[in-house]
Amino acid sequence: MKDALRAARYRQRLRQGVDRLATALITAGGIGVIVAVLGIGVFLAVEVVPLFWASDVADTVNIDALWLPQTYAGLDTAQFRWQPAAVAPDETPRYSMAPLAWGTLKAALWALVIAVPLALGAAIHSAMYMPRRLRSRLKPTLELMEALPGVVIGFIAGLVLAPWVERHLAGTFALVLVMIPGLFAAGIIRGRLPRPWRDRLTLGWAGLWLMPWLMLLGIAAIELAPWLEARWFDADLRGWLATRFGLDYASRNALIVGLAMGFAVMPSIYALAEDALSGVPSSLAEGAEALGATRWQAFWRVVLPAASPGLLSAVMIGAGRAVGETMIVLMASGNTALMSLSPLEGMRSLAASIAIELPEAAPGGTHYRLLLMAALLLFVFTFLVNTLAEVVRTRLRRRYHRLGGA
Repeated sequence: MKDALRAARYRQRLRQGVDRLATALITAGGIGVIVAVLGIGVFLAVEVVPLFWASDVADTVNIDALWLPQTYAGLDTAQFRWQPAAVAPDETPRYSMAPLAWGTLKAALWALVIAVPLALGAAIHSAMYMPRRLRSRLKPTLELMEALPGVVIGFIAGLVLAPWVERHLAGTFALVLVMIPGLFAAGIIRGRLPRPWRDRLTLGWAGLWLMPWLMLLGIAAIELAPWLEARWFDADLRGWLATRFGLDYASRNALIVGLAMGFAVMPSIYALAEDALSGVPSSLAEGAEALGATRWQAFWRVVLPAASPGLLSAVMIGAGRAVGETMIVLMASGNTALMSLSPLEGMRSLAASIAIELPEAAPGGTHYRLLLMAALLLFVFTFLVNTLAEVVRTRLRRRYHRLGGA
């Protein structure tokens, strides 16, 4: 009996020791990650400080030169220029970081314009209308899209999508012009069908029965494109844009980057938004419907306000990834440092500049430290965005507890 008690106590102490060891390893790993992240920030800050305090570069680098337009030899007006390597012997390097920051925000903005409506729409449909069996199979598939390497998406965007859009510019315009009204038309047509047909075309399976309709709209847009270009754009859409609005179409531009980066960012936004919507206690929507509200009214008035912090968190995390994306912008943007509002022109982002120029920059030089300053800006932005998103998500979980959620 004593031997059995000793063995039981030994096993209990062994389990406690294993638990303490696992807890210590997990805690050490978490602390190590935090220290590593802070170490990266401190390293970047220490490397950037000499740009503004060291005597050998203080005369050539200042805040005005980095962020305000400057007057250069041979130019009539002050401009933003990023030209770290002098072309002629008598030229001086031009270190205006404003075009790089502008290109970063421009690429991220167009990515979010494309990704946010699609991702949030898919999350709403998945959480509110889709059957559980279909949702359990479709959601992991969409989340796996996030594992696609950015270099693969950038390769397809730069070498396949950009040339195709350039050759079929009018067809691309026709697709946008036809697809959006076509989707609304599908909803109107379904609402006017007889009851048996509406029962078969359920909203939960709309993603499947809409496929033939979308294919038909795509074929109609391609067939309609030559007529539209001849009738509205003098048979040359590219020339019409240049003469009418002064817009030069670049093969690799902000719209191509937005499409590719939006495809890369969309899975993460969808996954977080769908979790936020699914996490809202079902009793809230059921109570609203019991009081006479439709499913859409229950969603708009009850579910959406409750899940709004989680949706905001999803969009913020997507924005953080879009700002820090490198390979897609590098391969699909043309890498031209321009301060332009036009989505048809190229851009150059901070991350792409680091990837291209850092291997050739002399360590300790002005160009090298400016690239590290770009890295510090990206680090601070993504750190603040992710931290704010996590704070918002924590408040959402507390709200669910107060409302009687899990």
